[in-house]
Amino acid sequence: MKRFNIKTAIGSLKFIGPGLLVTVGFIDPGNWASNIAAGSTYGYALLWTVTLSTIMLIILQHNAAHLGIVTGKCLSEATTAHTPKWIGRPVLSTAVIASIATATAEILGAAIALQMLTGLPLIFGAMLATVAIIFFSFTNSYKKIEKVIMLFVSLIGIAFLFELTLVNIDWPEAIKAWVTPSIPPGSMVIIMSVLGAVVMPHNLFLHSETIQNQKINLESEATIEKRLQYEFADTLVSMIIGWMINSAMILVSVTFFNKGIEVTELAQAEQLLVPLLGNGAAIVFAVALLFAGIASSITAGMAGGSIYAGIFGKSYDAKDKTSRHGILITLLGGLFVIFFIGDPFKGLIISQMLLSIQLPITIFLQIYLTSSAKVMGKHKNSLQMTIALWTIGGIVTMLNIFLLISQFI
Repeated sequence: MKRFNIKTAIGSLKFIGPGLLVTVGFIDPGNWASNIAAGSTYGYALLWTVTLSTIMLIILQHNAAHLGIVTGKCLSEATTAHTPKWIGRPVLSTAVIASIATATAEILGAAIALQMLTGLPLIFGAMLATVAIIFFSFTNSYKKIEKVIMLFVSLIGIAFLFELTLVNIDWPEAIKAWVTPSIPPGSMVIIMSVLGAVVMPHNLFLHSETIQNQKINLESEATIEKRLQYEFADTLVSMIIGWMINSAMILVSVTFFNKGIEVTELAQAEQLLVPLLGNGAAIVFAVALLFAGIASSITAGMAGGSIYAGIFGKSYDAKDKTSRHGILITLLGGLFVIFFIGDPFKGLIISQMLLSIQLPITIFLQIYLTSSAKVMGKHKNSLQMTIALWTIGGIVTMLNIFLLISQFI
């Protein structure tokens, strides 16, 4: 990773953006469900998963962005260009499936919000939300309300942070849990759900896509070097914000754990905001959940469209039919899955767990591409970065093995 100082950090402010787009994924329905389940079921014990996941995410997102900066190709395009079809296409197909799993959670979250606001049945709410999301994605009209959505969703993230001052937190215990791994009996599904909700495979593809669209690789070598430095500042700041919000959600959710309340639906989370927002908490939470579902569904569709277009060697373009096919496959696939979900809260958790299962595939693909001199030239991974990436891939693979074993014990 590139070094940067105060001057670099200040100069990078004008380049902040791609990392924050990814951070929207930290404030999505699937993420909320995973964090609330972690805090309400196991207290502080699973806080370490947020720390570990965030460290992994900083390194992985930074590495994915470098691919886009240096090559001018996103992760999917680079896979098609530098791997045989019999390897590249199956691998990218699993990434599309991961995007569908993400879309399932996000659309389901929006449907739950509509049910809270209007009483609309879940399936009809999911269908209505999907139509709206496809419209925003195809017309690019999302850009007109993007800042409003991000502002409102971010306010809920800030609200969770502020709630820390209103609830009783055992800070010595929390600090210990942040840095001390523990696996309570029966917790592997939620651990992997939290991991998948933070280190989302589709976000690695999306980050490289948003970076490569800037065509930095066509600039001078000095410009490339400068952006490699600034990008790390963008990633670091954005991911730390995500760590804070994720941690706050778990910490505030410990309130349920301390009261012995079992959380069985996402709508219960509005109770966490009552101390700050009063009787209007349910409405504010539902509106924020709706906006979060829409915003994160659009980014899931973008990622799915980018991956699908990359299979055919194309860059993402919402006006191109190949990208649109990818968007439709992702969003309609997510909607289709919802028809078979009996328990929405468990569905949200399992969808995030599925992301962690696909994650090692994306990580090892990324290692292969960014470690190749043929792909990256002199900007290929350093030995330090290579070791870090292989360690992350090994840890995620090991946790997946633990998950598999836990299902048979």
